[in-house]
Amino acid sequence: MIFIKNFPLEGGKAMKTVPSYSGTLRSHQLDVPHCISKCSGIRIFGRRIKSLVFSTDVAIIKNINADAIIAVYPFTPQPAITQAIISVADVPVFAGVGGGVTNGARSVRLAEYAEHQGAHGVVVNAPITDRTISEIKAVVDIPVVATIVSASQDFAGRIRAGADILNVSSADQTPQVVTAIRREFPDIPIIATGGPTDQDILLTIAAGANAITYTPPTTGQLFSKIMRDHRARF
Repeated sequence: MIFIKNFPLEGGKAMKTVPSYSGTLRSHQLDVPHCISKCSGIRIFGRRIKSLVFSTDVAIIKNINADAIIAVYPFTPQPAITQAIISVADVPVFAGVGGGVTNGARSVRLAEYAEHQGAHGVVVNAPITDRTISEIKAVVDIPVVATIVSASQDFAGRIRAGADILNVSSADQTPQVVTAIRREFPDIPIIATGGPTDQDILLTIAAGANAITYTPPTTGQLFSKIMRDHRARF
């Protein structure tokens, strides 16, 4: 069945109606917060990306409506993990290629291989050197996304080294860091963590973020509700 979602008037003009189909078996899939749609998005290879889900759980990745996946995890990046995520995802994947323990030439090789696997972009962690960013940029055509964790970090150096997009992950200081970057670089594309509430997300967008990273509930958290419902039946 097709459902028509009607939107109220905005600025005296009728907003678009968006037909929606959810089916029965997939009607309980995860949705990113609707307020993320208020950001501008970043157009990459012709596809506009506003929301990115921060997950490596293939079940979550297959059942969420985010525009893209940001696959960064606290282990040494491994091509097998990248390939598994890309093979499951229906949307672009931005693959982590290190920057902390994994660095230098290994990160460069991982980035090049991730592009061959079909990644839409590569993400480097905050400790990575500017030189390594330049070396990655020299061998890939996909965007290099540099993670920024503090306003005191040299984000100007990241941009000079060749970073195409900045990924701000500064916990509750994220809006302030985005503001600081945007003041100096009004045109650099910025992805930023949105926080746990709609208000936090809207503050980050207002600060200048073009796209928002959303952290979904874990499968354990989702299962806890399902199991409570199952137990109530018996």
